[in-house]
Amino acid sequence: MNIRRGRNRSIRIALTASAAALSLGVLSACGGAESGGSADGKLAVTASFYPLEFLAEQIGGDHVDVTTLTGPGVEPHDLDITPRQTGRMSEADVLLYLRGLQPAVDKAVDQAGVQNTVDAADLTTLEAHGSSSGDGHDHGEEEGHDHAEEEGEGHDHAEEEGDGHDHAEEEGDGHDHGDSGLDPHVWLDPVKYAELADGVGEVLQKADPDHAADYRKNAEALTGKLKKLDQNYRDGLKNTDTRTFITTHAAFGYLAERYGLDQESIAGVDPESEPSPARMKELQKIAAVEKVTTVFFETLASDRTAKVLAEDTGLRTGVLDPLEGITDKSQGDDYLEVMEANLAALQKALGAK
Repeated sequence: MNIRRGRNRSIRIALTASAAALSLGVLSACGGAESGGSADGKLAVTASFYPLEFLAEQIGGDHVDVTTLTGPGVEPHDLDITPRQTGRMSEADVLLYLRGLQPAVDKAVDQAGVQNTVDAADLTTLEAHGSSSGDGHDHGEEEGHDHAEEEGEGHDHAEEEGDGHDHAEEEGDGHDHGDSGLDPHVWLDPVKYAELADGVGEVLQKADPDHAADYRKNAEALTGKLKKLDQNYRDGLKNTDTRTFITTHAAFGYLAERYGLDQESIAGVDPESEPSPARMKELQKIAAVEKVTTVFFETLASDRTAKVLAEDTGLRTGVLDPLEGITDKSQGDDYLEVMEANLAALQKALGAK
């Protein structure tokens, strides 16, 4: 099905996507088989990693051929792209990526020159998240649930903010967020992910107007499922013994903010960064004060530091999947299933009632 592998300061980014379609083609997947053009006349869509691949497949349906840059089991942050792969990127009709997540992809996209190139960060609002989601436990209680209620299902927020072009004129071309410390993990918030789905649907409609009605219908169906997922999280995490959870790296800042939780991470947004001894001691204190029960690790990164902290504090370990890719170790077959598994893991760790 798929080739898989994913401070509260807002910045408005401009959506830049063209309506013109290029010659049909498909990009090779990293570590996978290479192919040339789309012989069956379908729209050729290249996605940089799994969350965008999932959107393209769900919304595109039978009208698209989707290829991903990030092969199964590959950590997206560590992806390398060959010059040959960069050359083949120009054959795609639509190219979906998320600038700031994968440096190698950012460079290759700039070189490929695909006209229908869409930076997913242009479809929503990025924020900066540190090693925790806010100023501590009180932040989650004071701001988390109100924030979620104010945002609603996410679409009103997008409409209120406008299309982002005015901001782009003020901020520049919108492509500097990779170096600005903004958190790219927007897909872990179902509301923001729905905003991405809306944007991808619009891009496919413009690139392939003959099937615009189907793309629109599929996008609406997917955002409906994401709205239900959002409600499941609201209901499932409404009453818990603690609001704090510990992860190996700070991938869950958007999710934590949405549902009034406090994320404390061993590393920062970069999963490969090493924690300092001072940070490990700080987390031990946080775990005791906030009644933390579990240290979460993820499927595509090392669990070594999580196990060290768990042993030092007498806590359990568990999996909280950042959904950067799907493998046979994933707790589900697709985005929706893994997100439900993440909810169950959080409910258990936080003592949901």
